[in-house]
Amino acid sequence: MTHDTTVAAGPATPAPASPDPRPASGRLPLPALLALATAVFVTSLTETLPAGVLPGMSADLGVGEAAMGQSVTGYALGTALTAVPLAARTAGWRRKRLLLTSMAGFAAANTVTAVSSSYALTMGARFLAGVAAGVAWALLAGYARRIAPAHLQGRAVAVAMTGIPLALSLGVPAGTFLGDAVGWRAAFTAMTVIAVVLLGWIALAVPDLPGEPRGGRAPVARTVKTPGVLPVLAVTFTLVLAHTVLYTYVAAYLDHLGLAGSTGLVLLVFGGASLVGIWFTGRHIDRRLRALTLAGAILFAVAAAVFAVPAASAALVLVAAALWGLGWGGAPTLLQTAVAEAGGDDADTAQTMLVSLWNAAMAAGGVAGGLLLDGLGAGALPWSVLLLLVPVVVVVTGARAHGFPARG
Repeated sequence: MTHDTTVAAGPATPAPASPDPRPASGRLPLPALLALATAVFVTSLTETLPAGVLPGMSADLGVGEAAMGQSVTGYALGTALTAVPLAARTAGWRRKRLLLTSMAGFAAANTVTAVSSSYALTMGARFLAGVAAGVAWALLAGYARRIAPAHLQGRAVAVAMTGIPLALSLGVPAGTFLGDAVGWRAAFTAMTVIAVVLLGWIALAVPDLPGEPRGGRAPVARTVKTPGVLPVLAVTFTLVLAHTVLYTYVAAYLDHLGLAGSTGLVLLVFGGASLVGIWFTGRHIDRRLRALTLAGAILFAVAAAVFAVPAASAALVLVAAALWGLGWGGAPTLLQTAVAEAGGDDADTAQTMLVSLWNAAMAAGGVAGGLLLDGLGAGALPWSVLLLLVPVVVVVTGARAHGFPARG
């Protein structure tokens, strides 16, 4: 989800009646939900951290920034290629075992990234991290729903998903500053430490849940034909593609503007605005999903237009970053909710498809951004984002009956 967005799985199949993991008090199980939020944080930050330390990684591993940007592509391919088959293969696993396996995968992948002096080995570790992400995103939101009281399931997912904006607003800037001060390897080492601590937290605080019954998931071919699912998936791919093109190479673009030392601050502003965006989305999504999705795409487009100003000042760039964050912050929640509602009884399969497509878009964005950077220069990045956002607005506007329905 990064995905990164990032993005998460939707409602899982109802938990069996026995044992019931929901707290008898009818309150949110905050220790467990905060552990899940930290898992989301680890997943999102591992995805997006290269954007903040790209110049250092590039110089140390002896490759260009466009080539190093493919570390995001490798991660995304790991998720895109394995999310659907792994979700099917591990559907019967108990949920805690699967979550612990995923987080152990992150610890291993970030450790290898931190110590590797080989570009090929680093790319392999990033692919492994993407596989771990595919496992995590396929279960995290559903896990949060299943351990919460029925009337608080939406709030439980919101608590778990706070890991995404926290990764953007705190994690990436902190990793960027740590990378500048000590070296980029220290940032990935810190990620390993967080993952190891989280393994113990999950073991102690998160209740176990059974897997899905055999045959519990709908086939992909049937799900994609469900009215509304295809428009949501199309919007997801295009929106994430646009975001990834800009986010992965934001350091290179700021260098193009003569603001090379501002990457950490720009990402901090972007992440803080994303927090505001997800907070506002959480308050209004039940009644305003369509309007919020349109507003987010438009804010992102305005931000890209401001970035495209050739002589943009530092202040104007920060304004653009804030608009970008406001527009992007609610996107993972909006899209996962839209596809779950459109999928209906096949929501789990629709969510897994969204995870795969989200990460396919990330992979494509890493490649496309690198080609733009090498072929046309950094100045082409915001213009490409503007072009991609036009069909997003058109599809959301047209999907009034299914996908992004008009309510009320």
